[in-house]
Amino acid sequence: MKKARILVLVLAAFSLLSLVLGARAFAGKLQQQLTAESTIEQALKRRVLRVGMSTFVPWAMKDKTGKLIGFEIDVATRVAKDMGVKVRFVPTKWAGIIPALLTGKFDVIIGGMGIVPKRNLKVNFTIPYDVTGMSLVANRKLAAGFKTLEDFNQPDVILAVRLGATPVAAAKKYMPKAQLRKFDDESQAIQELLNGRAHAVVASAPMPAFQALKYPDRLFLPFKGTFTKEPIGFAIRKGDVDTLNFFNSWITVVKAEGWLAERKHYWFETRDWESRIR
Repeated sequence: MKKARILVLVLAAFSLLSLVLGARAFAGKLQQQLTAESTIEQALKRRVLRVGMSTFVPWAMKDKTGKLIGFEIDVATRVAKDMGVKVRFVPTKWAGIIPALLTGKFDVIIGGMGIVPKRNLKVNFTIPYDVTGMSLVANRKLAAGFKTLEDFNQPDVILAVRLGATPVAAAKKYMPKAQLRKFDDESQAIQELLNGRAHAVVASAPMPAFQALKYPDRLFLPFKGTFTKEPIGFAIRKGDVDTLNFFNSWITVVKAEGWLAERKHYWFETRDWESRIR
């Protein structure tokens, strides 16, 4: 009986060991599969990083030759270069940019996207690589004498905003009484303002300031600075730890070396680039 009991224990121990080794092997294979299927690995294999973006000054725009330039273009191009791959930009209307990411039309959104909880339910965000805020540019005739947000918080005031963007939320929060007109891109909103069909455009800084400088006879800044603060991050599909880790590490490195600050200064604090688009 004693020998039989020992034999049973030995067999049980071998069975347990087999289960443990099998579980480890399965876990290893699963980890290898997840790594191979990650967005960053797929981009490395095809040697192209596909970047979803939307055009708005000075984040992303076209120069005189039709080439994309801007702060986000520099950021995405540097990411791809550091990966050792080419970058392919996929211009997408802002209202549909998250659905396009989720369906695999591109690998990552690098387009001045604010990190907000509602978006985070659908995508994963990297650590912030920039901080921006909402600003406002107004029509000189329609908004003559307006100097505060409360001046624009009136039922007869019309605000033009880009569809599906954080300016919509900011306008509703800070100027809930005003009417909103939504457009697919900011150029349409600015045209509405220039045509005198809106009192102001709400948009991420520094775009309003550039528009006021560009059309000083028709537009003006009611007040300086921004009225919100908003962290900006890359957006990727959920469940991809390796890709998120790479982008977070990349942001940490280029922040530390001062490259992000230098690029932001060039695009947001100087007008040296304006001759490239006129």
